Amino acid sequence: MTEISPPRAEPALNLVILAAGKGTRMASSRAKVLHEIGGLSLIGHALAGARPLSPGRVAVVVGHDGDSVAAEAARLWPGVATARQEEQLGTGHAVLQAREVLEGATGDVLVLYGDSPFVSTGTLRRLIAARRAGAAVGVLGFEPEEPGGYGRLKLAPDGGLDAIVEAKDATPEEAAIRLCNSGVLIFPAERLFGWLDRLSPANAKGEYYLTDVVALARAEGLPCAAVRASAEEVLGVNSRLELAGAEALFQQERRRAVLESGVTMTAPETVFFSHDTRIEPDVLIEPHVVFGPGVHVRGGARIRAFSHLEGAEVASGAIVGPYARLRPGTQVGEGAHVGNFVELKNARLGAGAKANHLAYLGDAAVGAGTNVGAGVITANYDGVSKHRTEIGEGAFIGSNAVLIAPIRVGDGALVAAGSTVLKDIPAEALSVARADQRILPGAAARLRARLRAGRTPKS
Repeated sequence: MTEISPPRAEPALNLVILAAGKGTRMASSRAKVLHEIGGLSLIGHALAGARPLSPGRVAVVVGHDGDSVAAEAARLWPGVATARQEEQLGTGHAVLQAREVLEGATGDVLVLYGDSPFVSTGTLRRLIAARRAGAAVGVLGFEPEEPGGYGRLKLAPDGGLDAIVEAKDATPEEAAIRLCNSGVLIFPAERLFGWLDRLSPANAKGEYYLTDVVALARAEGLPCAAVRASAEEVLGVNSRLELAGAEALFQQERRRAVLESGVTMTAPETVFFSHDTRIEPDVLIEPHVVFGPGVHVRGGARIRAFSHLEGAEVASGAIVGPYARLRPGTQVGEGAHVGNFVELKNARLGAGAKANHLAYLGDAAVGAGTNVGAGVITANYDGVSKHRTEIGEGAFIGSNAVLIAPIRVGDGALVAAGSTVLKDIPAEALSVARADQRILPGAAARLRARLRAGRTPKS
């Protein structure tokens, strides 16, 4: 009888994200890694790229504004550990601060940077594969247009990584190398801290460089490997200018992906997406639309020009805009219409319901087929608490009505234009709540005459 061996378990993976830098070029009181691209922090992007790898232990090394960085990491990935780098003594020193978190860890340690938001899961898998194919250390390299001050990856004749040469120490021949160091590395967990303890700050900056581990491994006769990535993927963000450039790259890629998924955009360069925007095929997006975090638009909907959506769901066949604003908690039902200068917040608009002009619906539920007129307001806030407005199906809310919450309007009810509604309205009832109109014949002419007689002549 043939024995079937169980599948071999993959070595464990552990993750260290370096996020302790001050980011002085950002000119900000906030930590650099908390600045956002596509509505998600830089460190959030870095975590998102690594999360599908299912690492066993995750350490985020914090420094400047460390409590805020730790809170953001924990919010995005509960259970993440943090380590503090009180003094900024280099990347090698930063990883050393994670020693306690990684004590006794097996497998590999992957080191990423909180200010490099675009390294993809696929690229990280290739780097991991290179390490597990026999390399003692794996380094992610790239070829920038201008190598400048980047460390060069010097390859051996067999294609393995022979050395990382700092730009200031490079010979003319080494400076001509196009392949540069991104700083992303992977190491065997059992050897890493032994190597880190041997690092020396004998360099121009007086820092402990993580990249010096390659030299230590090569001195032991161990092979190292370089894996290539695109320059855009390993882009680091160190200033507001670079942040804006990274945002532009993110939007360009997201627009391409949305178009390729079957969405029509008449002016894609004017549409802005968030990191988690979900747009289904056959949606039409007009110019100058902004999607904040948490938006899902289902197929067949139309988002018209100059609309802003955040934390909202839009059903099939719905029309939003132009100039509409959907705030968090909004649900627009199938075939519903949200028109120009209409704002919804924590509101549900039922199937086929319409709010076409100049309305505010906050903390409200509007039933299917109901029509909300121009200038309608749900007065949801009393200065202390928010209150709900419930409007049934097939109701009609006349223009300039104010519904003072908490309040209920029944199915098929009609609210007369200009009403201020304080009491619940039963189904099929008509509610009129406005002052009586008085008509004074000839009074307009008499009033104008008095006004003109009392006018002071202009000097």
